[in-house]
Amino acid sequence: MTQTIAPRVRALVLLLLAAACALLAGAGPASAHAAVTGSDPGQGAVVDKAPARISLTFSEPVALSDDSLRVLDPQGKRVDTARPANVSGTTYAVPLHSGLPDGTYTVAYQVVSADSHPVAGAYTFSIGAPSKTSVSVSGQSTDDGVVGWLYGFGRYVSYAGFIVMAGGAAFVLACWQRGSGVRPVQRYVVSGWVALTAATLALLLLRGSFTGSGKVADVFDLSLLGQVLQTKTGAALVSRLLLLAAAALFIAVLFGAYDKREDAREKRDLTFGLSLGGVVVAAGLAASWAMSEHASVGLQAGIAMPVDVLHLLAVAAWLGGLGALLAALYRAPAETPADATAVRRFSQVAFGSVLVLIATGTYQSWRQLGSWPAFTDTRYGQLLLAKIALVVVLVGIAWISRRWTGRLTETAPVEVSPVREKERVGARTDDTGTMEPAAAADAVAAGSSDTADEADAVGESQGDDKRARRLDTDEQSGTEPADTEPTRAGPAGTERAAQLARQQAARDAAQRKRVRDADPNRFGLRRSVLTEAGVAVVLLAVTTVLTQTEPGRTEQEAKAATSSSASASADTGASGALTLNMPFDTGGEDGKGIVTIDLDPARVGDNEMHVYVERPNGRAFDIPEVKVEFTLKAKDIGPLPVVPDHLATGHWSANGVQIPMAGDWKVDVTVRTSDIDEVTVSKNAQIG
Repeated sequence: MTQTIAPRVRALVLLLLAAACALLAGAGPASAHAAVTGSDPGQGAVVDKAPARISLTFSEPVALSDDSLRVLDPQGKRVDTARPANVSGTTYAVPLHSGLPDGTYTVAYQVVSADSHPVAGAYTFSIGAPSKTSVSVSGQSTDDGVVGWLYGFGRYVSYAGFIVMAGGAAFVLACWQRGSGVRPVQRYVVSGWVALTAATLALLLLRGSFTGSGKVADVFDLSLLGQVLQTKTGAALVSRLLLLAAAALFIAVLFGAYDKREDAREKRDLTFGLSLGGVVVAAGLAASWAMSEHASVGLQAGIAMPVDVLHLLAVAAWLGGLGALLAALYRAPAETPADATAVRRFSQVAFGSVLVLIATGTYQSWRQLGSWPAFTDTRYGQLLLAKIALVVVLVGIAWISRRWTGRLTETAPVEVSPVREKERVGARTDDTGTMEPAAAADAVAAGSSDTADEADAVGESQGDDKRARRLDTDEQSGTEPADTEPTRAGPAGTERAAQLARQQAARDAAQRKRVRDADPNRFGLRRSVLTEAGVAVVLLAVTTVLTQTEPGRTEQEAKAATSSSASASADTGASGALTLNMPFDTGGEDGKGIVTIDLDPARVGDNEMHVYVERPNGRAFDIPEVKVEFTLKAKDIGPLPVVPDHLATGHWSANGVQIPMAGDWKVDVTVRTSDIDEVTVSKNAQIG
């Protein structure tokens, strides 16, 4: 049964990896993490005269290049005159040529958000009247091409490499110190280091094209690489490479000097030193993500970055240790099996990691979503729900593994049939000074430090089972094997004895492995751990996509800032005009009434405003004066005064009321009913 499991294991792991890659490939382009919350002129606006500049306001700071903001005339020619610049807060502007003719103009932007993701888009506005334009306004992102896919895959490999390397090393130090001398575990940790190093170098090369043109030919452009090194993301990637050099030294000591230490005190001191140094290096590597992605911007960044580091370390200890345990259960040689103690220790480490993940994940979810509806209304929330479901499944499988661990601990270890007594005797020589076969077997077994190679020799010995049985039969009868020549003195005899010893050592290793794998409790544990690892692969893929997706809080704020007043306010009428009803009382005679503000179309740009004043019984009446002011406190804009013209009894109007950007505007209306009786009433409304 055991022999048929290995191919199935490999097939299952490959299938899960393929599913994870398909999930990454089908996830769509990474959403922008900075959103446009306002513009001047606004999208679709028609202005009377050409503006002196174009400005865009984002939800967070962005990085600009010379071509980040481009303004194109109806024929597709650029009409901006200088490099875009930051004018205030998160508002960026580019000047335009004077005297631009009437027509429809295109504003195209491509910037890099503070959390390292590219943001691209376009919109149009018109001067005088709309016209035809030859410019496409699709705003295609670099995420859509080959470079974007490669960059996303590189991020996945870098996360996986860190988890494998850090988690595998933690498993060895905290759970199974004998594993430092086991080849499969060594290969597992080293492969994580290689994957993380290669992915980091690839991300450095891809970064310039990813945030710029998106062309494969620009990947090896050294000028772009120089620009990347001056950015926050470039500094994070370079610091990651430097820390990987320290990690290489750590791995060399862990699998070299540490494994060879025999003195208990020296090994204990070295364990403490490696543990401390490993935590520092792993925390530094985790910080290279925290300092350049979601945690570094937005709400409570000073708290979010340490929390993000703890979250990554907990993920590595759990999932990376799980992979190391899987390698130990399936690939460790019979001489150094992963015992129940190691499995039990890892179970405790995993339990502590889950607690840390719950605490840090709860904080991150609150910070990135901000509301319960965001779980279902945003892509980030939907992916987060999928991640939570996978974690629950993983914890359930871990509980099953814990049960198998308990059974394995309660079961007494099965004794392996002893090696023949004569092979346990010390080295003996005959009269000619030649080592006897039994002594040669001991010498070969003692001199072989690679027990994994002995286990690999099982296939060779299985191909000669008949010879092995004849050897055992002849030895029991006291006769010399029929298919072998007598062992003679000299080099030929010694070589033959060594060959027989290697075959016997391989048979003994295979027998011990068969006895170990025949334990049903161990078999059940291996299957449950393998299932855990498969779910972990998919979980890592979902997490990688999640880190490339616009946070739910940002997405909702952007929707609120750009939505029409009809969907944002209960005061919005069916025609799209904003209607605000505000009762007032100036305190004097005939001082009570209702003032109504109609703003049409209640969008960024030009608007038409009507003001109606009525008595409480609904009859219109005139008052000496009415004034209106618009204030956007979130952007420190205003108050913008508007003095409407009197048209009829209880009716005032103003045309060309400019709303510079979308947002939650405060509308103040000052009503004067006599020379001394006056009051100001206010109401907030979403405009834009």
